[in-house]
Amino acid sequence: MNGKERLQATLRHRQPDRVCVDIGGTWVTGMHVSVVDKLRKAVLGDQEYRVRVVEPYQMLGEIDDELRAALGIDVIGRGGRKSLFGTDERDWKPFTLFDGIEVLVPHNLNTTVDEATGDLLAYPEGDTSVPPSVRMPKGGYFFDAIVRQEPIDEAKLNPDDNCEEFGLLSDEDVAHFRKARQWFAARAEYGAVAVIPGTAFGDIALVPAPFLKHPKGIRDIQEWYISTAMRPDYVKAVFEKQCEFGLKNIETLIEILGDAVQVVVITGTDFGTQRGLFCSLDSYRDLFKPYHMRINRLIHEKTNWKTFIHTCGSVWDLLPDLIEAGFDILNPVQCSAAKMDPRSLKREFGKDLVFWGGGVDTQKTLPFGTPDEVYREVRERIEIFNDGGGFVFNTIHNTLGNTPLANAQAMFRAIRDSQ
Repeated sequence: MNGKERLQATLRHRQPDRVCVDIGGTWVTGMHVSVVDKLRKAVLGDQEYRVRVVEPYQMLGEIDDELRAALGIDVIGRGGRKSLFGTDERDWKPFTLFDGIEVLVPHNLNTTVDEATGDLLAYPEGDTSVPPSVRMPKGGYFFDAIVRQEPIDEAKLNPDDNCEEFGLLSDEDVAHFRKARQWFAARAEYGAVAVIPGTAFGDIALVPAPFLKHPKGIRDIQEWYISTAMRPDYVKAVFEKQCEFGLKNIETLIEILGDAVQVVVITGTDFGTQRGLFCSLDSYRDLFKPYHMRINRLIHEKTNWKTFIHTCGSVWDLLPDLIEAGFDILNPVQCSAAKMDPRSLKREFGKDLVFWGGGVDTQKTLPFGTPDEVYREVRERIEIFNDGGGFVFNTIHNTLGNTPLANAQAMFRAIRDSQ
């Protein structure tokens, strides 16, 4: 099987010839650029090559065509035209990380240094004339959002202010996705995943709007979470407008992408914590599920695409609702969280959900374990989840920047030995 055939078999819950592998296909299944840099040099030997940072918020590195082939990765992916900072990939410029690794970043990723702390500050759309929207602590590996919440006047709260980032795809966006289809077509031997813009209802990474120069509405993280309980009508008004745009944009993307992709990422909203659900089942059913159902219904009625939800933590109790809402794929499969035992997940939900992730723990094992511990955990997870298909190997969320090269190599060695 090639990568596309392997992914198709997996999505149909059929046993592929070997486990299907995704590293770098999406913004939640990637690898920090520092690790990509070290891995690429070790595998391909090109010491002068600068890896591109394709997702600056988490500083994810590009898995280029040569490295993908060398590592045996099966899945490729494309997202929207702009990053979460409002930057684009029209051009690239050199950049040096805190750990000294030299990379390439988008041409309009502009930064300054906070003289008091040494932290790195970055700006929406690279505009340094406005306040910074994100901060990378000195010596850190990725950015954190800076909350730029204006004082809230309850009498003047307008849901439209939280919808500023949503709208119909522009001509530039359409052109971007047409190029994405060509890019997929040139790599037709791989499985393909696209990220649908604007359908991540309540994704907390988006609420502070690091891509907007002057965000309005409710943009403080705590205030937003409080609003789901205290201002549910406001939240529903935001989601309703967001959904209307999302449905229209999906119609456009169906026409553009067609059968060039097999999977679409719908949302990255986290509903779980390490110990249990982050919101009640009633809250999910009232605030989120109706919109998830509308989005998934349209996609399933008009395409063969499978829909992908990224939601961290202990979500066992939510899984029946996610299945009923129409999701086909669960990511990141956080096995270290309460109730998320791999064998139990596979036994109870393996017929209804494709598990995309869960391959190795990125909180402890991959960054802090020994290579032997990484190897054993990867082999065990593949044995459990890939039995009968329905499993795309990925780590539990993105590989962190402090992951030792030897551990990353052990992961790929275990994948290879599982064949």
